[in-house]
Parts: sequence; C-alpha cells; structure tokens
Amino acid sequence: MDAILLQILNGLDKGSAYALIALGLTLIFGTLGVVNFAHGALFMLGAFCAVTVQKLLSLSTITLDETQKDFLGRPLEIKTPYVESWFGPETGSLIIDWSVPLAILFAIPVMLFIGYVMERGLIKHFYKRPHADQILVTFGLAIVLQEIIKYFYGANPIPTPAPSAFVGSFDFAPLLGLDTSLAYPYWRLVYFGFSTLIIGAVFAFLQFTTFGMVVRAGMADRETVGLLGIDIDKRFSIMFGIAAAVAGLAGVMYAPINSPNYHMGMDFLVLSFVVVVVGGMGSLPGAVLAGFMLGILESLASLNEVKAVLPGIDQIIIYVVAIVILLTRPRGLMGRKGVMEE
Repeated sequence: MDAILLQILNGLDKGSAYALIALGLTLIFGTLGVVNFAHGALFMLGAFCAVTVQKLLSLSTITLDETQKDFLGRPLEIKTPYVESWFGPETGSLIIDWSVPLAILFAIPVMLFIGYVMERGLIKHFYKRPHADQILVTFGLAIVLQEIIKYFYGANPIPTPAPSAFVGSFDFAPLLGLDTSLAYPYWRLVYFGFSTLIIGAVFAFLQFTTFGMVVRAGMADRETVGLLGIDIDKRFSIMFGIAAAVAGLAGVMYAPINSPNYHMGMDFLVLSFVVVVVGGMGSLPGAVLAGFMLGILESLASLNEVKAVLPGIDQIIIYVVAIVILLTRPRGLMGRKGVMEE
C-alpha cells in the first residue's frame, strides 16, 4: 500500500508537468488553431532561465589571501559572489540559495517576450496553412532552439539545486496512520502546489477577466468578435505569450527535479501532445485532467509488481491508454465537436 501511495504522489508530480505543458499547448491551439511542436522547447527555455539566474547570482570576484598558502606556497584564491559583497554574506548566500524561485521573476518577462516574438515573427504566417506545415515549421524551430542552448550551455545536464529549506522529505505515514515510512521530497510537493496554483490562475484569468472573456468568445467564434471591432488577433498574440510563460514557469520549477539539458523539451513534447489528444483538442479542462490521469497511470505502471507481470508496460502505458480512449471516444475525454475533424 505504501508503494502504491508513493507512486500516486510521483504521478501527481509528473502529471503536474504534463498538465502545465499541455495547458499551454491547448491555449495556443484553441486560440490560434496552431499545432505548436516548439512548445516543449519553451519548457526547456524556462528550465535554462533557472540555470541562467543561478549562474548570474554565482558570479564572483577573486581575491588572494596571503595568510593561506597552497602546497606550492602560493596565496589561495578566495571567490566571493558579488551578491554577498553587495548585500552581506548572510543575505547574499540566501539570495543564491533561493535562485530557482527568484528565477520566476526573470522567466516571466523573458518567456512572454519569446512567445510574442515567435508568434509575430513566424507563427502568424502559418495560420491558414495545413497542420502538417505548422508541425514541420514549429518542430524545426524546436530543433534550432535546443541547438542554441546546447551551444551556449553544453550537452551535459546542469544541476540546479532547490533552496536548502526544501532539502529532505516529508513523511506522510503518520498522517495516514501507516506503520512504515512514506517519505516524499519537499520540492516535489512544492512543484505540485505551484502547478495547481498556475493552472488555477490561468482558468481564473480566462473565466473572470474581461480580457479572458473576449479570448474565450474569440475561441468560439473569431469572426463575430472581430466584427464587434475588437482586435482579436492582438489578444491571441498575447495569449501565445502567456502560454509560453506557463511552459517556461513549468520548466523553471522543474529544474531541481530533473537537471536541465538541451533535449529535455523533446522528452516532454511527445507525451504532452498525447495528453492534449487524450484530453480533447482545444479543451483546457481536458488537458489538465488527462495530464494528471496519465501521470498517475505511468507511475503506477512502474511498480515492480506490475512490470513483473507486464515487462516494459511503464514505457508504453500512456500510448495504450490513449489508443483505448480514442477508440471509444474519438474526440478525447472532453473534446469539442468539429475540432480537427474536417
């Protein structure tokens, strides 16, 4: 039982990442009708925003300590981060320690800008083109972005630690009345809570703001909204930036869980598209529901007891579930009639 509960927690963690990426994908498809295969690269760029902030905060000045010598008799080099020089040792080290959460402040404007530039500079030219053309051009863009990251940051994963306050695990066993230990890393719990907050914020923005109401109306009937004198294209461009920011924030907070590397976007991209299709193309609630559901199923399938009966099932369970759902519900769990059915 404790192993099953632990895998469910792992599934919620993994499902959070799937849901956030799929939510951004669905926002773009629902507003612009574009199948964006570069969305996984936006997740990767978010993770490298965390890496960049960590590196910037760790920039140091080097001084020679004449009172200490190395084995050759030379003065030792002492590296002092600039933030410690500016704010003092305690405050400076605290800022460096919290570099990942602070990267959120850096990632939001950067990802909004990248998303807006992508949409205005490239995506807008493919609105009326077939989905196959959209897939090819955005997939090519994803490859270009990952190669740029590889050039500047290298091919190896870059460890990006969580704040020391979240090092360690929380034991759920006493809360559940179990005799055995059920420890789960603090940062993974933080990631789940953060994902829930972002998902709730996106839905609240679309549901309760005037901007969001216009966007939802444009998703339902773009031409009618345009006839009312509203520049719906501009609002959709902003939504592309917001979708990019959502993917970027997912990447920022995921950096301590999985050390950022240049191909991590591709690792999540295919699975996220499966999530979108299972949830229903264009359905935001469907994307979130499918993300968490498939994340939990994938984690449960990785149990040793399950793999002993069905070897390798953890590698294909998501695709098997997708096949079953699409055979029984061709539009996905919460898909809308007429979406990609022409």
